[in-house]
Amino acid sequence: MRRTNTFAVRPLSADDKRLLLDLLDASASLWNELNYERRQQFFDGESVWDTADYRKQYVDVTGSGTAQQVIRKNKSAWKSFFAAQDEWHNGERDERPSPPGYWGNEDDGRELRTLIRNDLYTLETGERSRIEIPVGSDLKDQYDHTGRLRLEVCGARKWDGKQGRLEIQYDEIDDTFRAFQPVTVPDSQQDSPLASEEAALDVGANNLVACTTTTGQQYLYEGRDLFDRFRETTDKIARLQSKLREGRYSSHRIRRLYRKRTRRRDHAQDALVRDLMQRLYAEGVATVYVGDLTDVLSTHWCAEVNAKTHQFWAFRAFIERLSSTAEEYGITIEVNSEADTTRTCPACGDQDNTDRDGDLFRCPCGHEAHADLCASRTFLEQQAGEEVGSMARPVRLKWDDHNWSEVPHSPERASPNEKRTNRSTGDGKLASVGAA
Repeated sequence: MRRTNTFAVRPLSADDKRLLLDLLDASASLWNELNYERRQQFFDGESVWDTADYRKQYVDVTGSGTAQQVIRKNKSAWKSFFAAQDEWHNGERDERPSPPGYWGNEDDGRELRTLIRNDLYTLETGERSRIEIPVGSDLKDQYDHTGRLRLEVCGARKWDGKQGRLEIQYDEIDDTFRAFQPVTVPDSQQDSPLASEEAALDVGANNLVACTTTTGQQYLYEGRDLFDRFRETTDKIARLQSKLREGRYSSHRIRRLYRKRTRRRDHAQDALVRDLMQRLYAEGVATVYVGDLTDVLSTHWCAEVNAKTHQFWAFRAFIERLSSTAEEYGITIEVNSEADTTRTCPACGDQDNTDRDGDLFRCPCGHEAHADLCASRTFLEQQAGEEVGSMARPVRLKWDDHNWSEVPHSPERASPNEKRTNRSTGDGKLASVGAA
């Protein structure tokens, strides 16, 4: 099975940081230059495989192995595109795929990243963990460097196994470098029971994800603060655009705000997916059902709802991110219709007389619960084909610009139907919310 170790990494000096940024920038330039030629050839009806020798052009900066890995990744992206295009032509895919895109540009900012072949880097773990990577001869001479760049590793390695290609990315918003190390792990090293449980996600904007599992656990990732910041940046962009001279549509500052807005959103969603998959893996979840928002996205008309669902949420990108991360944990993602789940009572099945008031779901039968969590529970029962047992107290999480952190439950807002494990009993028995 394949798993991925994720680390924050730090250069040991200011010169090392500049060197690493130059290496990532050169790798992005290589991707963009190669991808531009292939895109032009594709749109001209020519073969995308007959290209210039970009490895030779960049080897002195990135090193031979790194240039090779960027070229291979680009080739793989084009192969995936052609496979998706065949599916679309055969009616197996609803949306026409787009050719691989660029890693940003100089004006709007590049997505700074690089790829290191599995046999060209070393990872030392322990009291002083380090990753060592090669750099090209030009950077070695420019910075009077040894040619092997050492980076401090922050965080423990979760998976041991045969190491794969290392990817290093730079997050401009956090001014942080992150390394992703895929490893092939023997099945005997699984640290959880054989996965057989299921989970369902209700995806939204006020609450980004509401999740229910067949183990009776629920997670709620709150998104209001994130969207408020997204909207503030959007309003600032609109004000700046209104002040542009006639005939101008953008500026360096506007492009920078667009980039900051997108990266902040993507960082939060990346962290959400990683946090959720780690929790579900620990619970032995094998399959995750996600509600298909395609119809919802096409029918919303309210300006604020449109901004949330189309610009802020970026549902398709989220699903791709979710599927990619789930694959690392051996979890399967299935996107299915969630019709009627928001108005169906999980206690009695009534759909016609239920009521939703903000986050609160009510049914005449007496059932009250958080509306999004209630919808995810109903969706799970529909997909799993069986009733989910009693629910533990939901785990609420908020974004603090770096991590999704659990927040204390608010007893005054708790539903009288919710149950939680009374830790004071010491025996794991369920107690009501009001119990001590």
